Amino acid sequence: MNRPNDHERLLADVMAGADAAGFREALFGETLRLARQRRRFRKAWQAVPVVAVFVGLALLIRQGLPPRVTPREAIQQNHVVVVSQPLPAAALVMTRPLAIDHVVASFTNVLRVQTAQHRGQFREIDDDELLALVEPKPAALVRLGPHTAELIVLNGTDQEPLPPN
Repeated sequence: MNRPNDHERLLADVMAGADAAGFREALFGETLRLARQRRRFRKAWQAVPVVAVFVGLALLIRQGLPPRVTPREAIQQNHVVVVSQPLPAAALVMTRPLAIDHVVASFTNVLRVQTAQHRGQFREIDDDELLALVEPKPAALVRLGPHTAELIVLNGTDQEPLPPN
């Protein structure tokens, strides 16, 4: 026996006519359901551009605002904490003058120069006095600025002539 397919069953139901009122009511209900579904879809589709505009505005406003930083993050980003402690005494390098009997010299006629501990016991000399100190040798005082100058002393044993200006 052959089984009837869907089209044949539908045709048999329509032609039977015994339950025509129930069939019409079911068909009408299904039509209304599809119409309501299409109307909801159209309304939702019309709302999509409005929602897109609001989402776009929210993104633009969020990008324009500076990022929120908590106080702890702000402190950590603005500086670095450095912890230091003094070196132990064994790690420090200090200098001490040698005693007179420990001074080592490769020449016998070395003069020992010692600086004075007192301040203010010197006087400032002018340009003429400075040039007089190097008088046997040719010297020149070159001004580099209003308060700076350079003293140039030429070696007197050089036999080469001075370069022309």
